[in-house]
Amino acid sequence: MEVLMAVAIGTLFGAGLYLCLRQRAFHLVLGMALWGHAANLLILNMGAIRKGQPPIITDHATGYTDPLVQALILTAIVIGFGVTAFLLVLAYRSYQANGTDSVNISDEPHS
Repeated sequence: MEVLMAVAIGTLFGAGLYLCLRQRAFHLVLGMALWGHAANLLILNMGAIRKGQPPIITDHATGYTDPLVQALILTAIVIGFGVTAFLLVLAYRSYQANGTDSVNISDEPHS
């Protein structure tokens, strides 16, 4: 399972990098979102989730699952959603102001 997760994380990071290197603002926003998802999967994979283990240490349990990993990922998802929404609004306003969604300065129309 760890190999499959490593391949998925690498694919998401690679696709995010490819999209961030494009010259369009929307591709940049999608690439940043993919990086966020890949980072969440990386944290989840490093947390070593154990099925059927309690999140709190008791007298009868031999192992436990650390609940901090899930809390960090949930917080990262909420923050990532807010950042993505902000970047989409910023890209839309940039498109309205410049008439293009290109992030390259030389592609801007001359007035």
